[in-house]
Amino acid sequence: MENQDTIRLLKECDAGSKMAVASIDELIDKVQDTELLKLLYESKEHHEMLANELHSLLIQYGSEEKEPNVMAKSMSKMKTSFKLGMDESDQTIANLMTDGCDMGIKSLNQYLNQYQAANDKAKDICRRLIKIEEALREDIKKYL
Repeated sequence: MENQDTIRLLKECDAGSKMAVASIDELIDKVQDTELLKLLYESKEHHEMLANELHSLLIQYGSEEKEPNVMAKSMSKMKTSFKLGMDESDQTIANLMTDGCDMGIKSLNQYLNQYQAANDKAKDICRRLIKIEEALREDIKKYL
């Protein structure tokens, strides 16, 4: 069971990191404040580095990557388009990113609890991804 839980946890982390990168990419060209832009680029880089590590681990376990849920991705795009259509400000962008971080943190913690038999390496990478989300959420509070 450890191996299956490990793979499942790694796949969920992979999908989560991809969702985060896609969300940042969707917003980054609308950011006006250079400091906020820097924070988003740094977070994107951290997610991409972790995604590379996840891909290597999934290959080691003979598994494939996992794409984000199509419905979740579509709903995120709709929400982003709607909110930015009403107000294309850095405050709106920070608000959208905060919501995304909150959802990511919640989901990743649920997966940590669900896949308790996962090995320590998989749990560690999941916790690191949670920390990236928590750091971004904290860093962008001043834009809310």
